[in-house]
Amino acid sequence: MRMKILHCIKKVRNVLEEMRRDGRSIGFVPTMGALHEGHISLVRRCKAENAVCVASIFVNPTQFNDKKDLEKYPRTLEKDYEMLEKEECDMVFAPSEKEMYPEPDTRVFHLGRIAEVMEGACRPGHFNGVAQVVSKLFDIVKPDNAYFGEKDFQQVAVIREMVRQLDCKVNIVSCPIVREADGLALSSRNLRLTPEQRQIAPLIARTLKESRNFAPAMTVEEVKKRVCDTLHSIPQLRVEYYEIVDGRTLESIDKWNDTESPTGCIAVFCGEIRLIDNIKYIDKK
Repeated sequence: MRMKILHCIKKVRNVLEEMRRDGRSIGFVPTMGALHEGHISLVRRCKAENAVCVASIFVNPTQFNDKKDLEKYPRTLEKDYEMLEKEECDMVFAPSEKEMYPEPDTRVFHLGRIAEVMEGACRPGHFNGVAQVVSKLFDIVKPDNAYFGEKDFQQVAVIREMVRQLDCKVNIVSCPIVREADGLALSSRNLRLTPEQRQIAPLIARTLKESRNFAPAMTVEEVKKRVCDTLHSIPQLRVEYYEIVDGRTLESIDKWNDTESPTGCIAVFCGEIRLIDNIKYIDKK
């Protein structure tokens, strides 16, 4: 079946309802476009685990607390279509802003502390916007399974909480971070890095990886300080936050044995480009 490209909510609902009546499971990969191998890894897993693979491409304005960041976000729609068709994605939903928001979405989600720390503290309103658009997309597509990358570790946790609160009948599947050969976590924002910054940016992942070597011997605070000091010694890098948290609750921990899954979450400016990454320290599961 040739990939369908649809822009209308009503049409998407009608086509998928017909597939649903045929008993076909529906998998969903929501994206903001500017696709890379990380997105494609989600599409491949979605294809493997569902009869129908649907992807969406929509740069959601309500999750940007910085208008300039929204304007600069890379948009490569035709290339995105080509990549998805090559992977034999069944359907792409690429709505306009007017289609998604015929009227302003005034809903306020009370997602608790999980949405207030780290990204939530640095980007006010961001996760409310994420909850708005993802809940709308889930209502349109009604997927059995939805796929998200673990690079956005906190976002996955927030979406799980939103699904719990709204009692959405969808299984959230988190997938491992996909990295370049030099360790840089794949991100659409990488397209905005200058050649010089692209050489510097992998030092974020390298520093996180190296910190695992001394994590058991050092305290949590000592590891956090060492990571930040190392990165701040590199020109063009500025750490916005580095927290080591409980991988389930996202609350900061004081001791390694406070949780079974201590996870380091970081946001770093490389020049003007804001990059995020994370690493699991001691996973006892």
